[in-house]
Amino acid sequence: MADHLSDARALVGKLIGDQADGWDLTGALPMPLLRELSSRGLLCAQVPVEYDGLGFSSLENGELTAYTGSLCSSVRSVQTSHGMSAWTIGRLGDKAQRRAYLPTLAMGGLAAICFSEPDAGSDLSGIGTVIVPDGDEVVVTGRKTWITAAAYADLLLVVGRFGDGAGVVVVPRDAPGVRVEPVAHPAGCRAAGHSEVRLDAVRLPADAVLGGGGQNLSMVITTALTYGRMSVAWGCVGILRACLREATAHAASRTQFGKPLHEHQLVAKRLAEIFVGEQVSTLSCAHASRSWDSGDPELAMAAVFAKHVSSTNAAQAAASAMQVLASRAAHGGTVIERAYRDAKLMEIIEGTSEICQLLLAEQAIAAGGGTDV
Repeated sequence: MADHLSDARALVGKLIGDQADGWDLTGALPMPLLRELSSRGLLCAQVPVEYDGLGFSSLENGELTAYTGSLCSSVRSVQTSHGMSAWTIGRLGDKAQRRAYLPTLAMGGLAAICFSEPDAGSDLSGIGTVIVPDGDEVVVTGRKTWITAAAYADLLLVVGRFGDGAGVVVVPRDAPGVRVEPVAHPAGCRAAGHSEVRLDAVRLPADAVLGGGGQNLSMVITTALTYGRMSVAWGCVGILRACLREATAHAASRTQFGKPLHEHQLVAKRLAEIFVGEQVSTLSCAHASRSWDSGDPELAMAAVFAKHVSSTNAAQAAASAMQVLASRAAHGGTVIERAYRDAKLMEIIEGTSEICQLLLAEQAIAAGGGTDV
């Protein structure tokens, strides 16, 4: 990996340090931290250099995401939502919109992307938010739920119906008619700024709609979710690495029945399973990132595979690490207790495990017994 990745990791490590448990307990991240991460381009590191971004490859950004996730899943969740926003602008926005928004997101601004609704979660075809043209303006009305990072965002990328198709509109959080209500006591990633977003006849210039709107809804969803799934998958690699670090350190230092904990076979089995989960997840994420960087048309399915494998392994590893550390981890303010809650949430967001399995089953049928994914 290039030196710029090492520099980015070092800065993330310095800024987060050992503060994640405290942020998790209070349910909030410091705004100066998020502004600093954004101003250094670390929340959307794949933004091209021409737009004042770092220009990281997917593989480089993935390793940065994993490192962030190993320290604090709440920061990594903000990184995911912000990065999805930047990626969506890059893919759907016209030249003027890319020039207007991407440097802002790479140099201090904060954004969140708004997909899910009370009646549109796994089935995003049920989105009810509407973006209605009105002269040289559009009017946005709807309700979004469980929007990561919305509590911190300056800009909200709202996905809605636009005529017979779909659109993504860039909504300033302080626009009249916008209300952001933080989710109370979320089970995981407690400091990630999960919020409900209400849009009550919000009026915006027509050029706030990326690419003029009218895109296919499925294409819009796939565009953003592929980035999100990649980011969550790499974040789960980070959770796995944190679990492996904590569990092996404890098992090596703790003595029970006259010998180190790791010499007890049932404990050793759990350590081996965490290690295997981390290795397999890293390989699946690296494969997906290489597919991204090479322009492989099978990228979307590779991202689904990586997300499913990594989130499943992270949830299992967190449970095993909790068992190894026992009472040492069974209270708030510890790495493993936090990982236990955060990892479970990763099996739900950006496509539940069940949705991923359905998509992978379709791929298996289509492949007829053989696949390169």
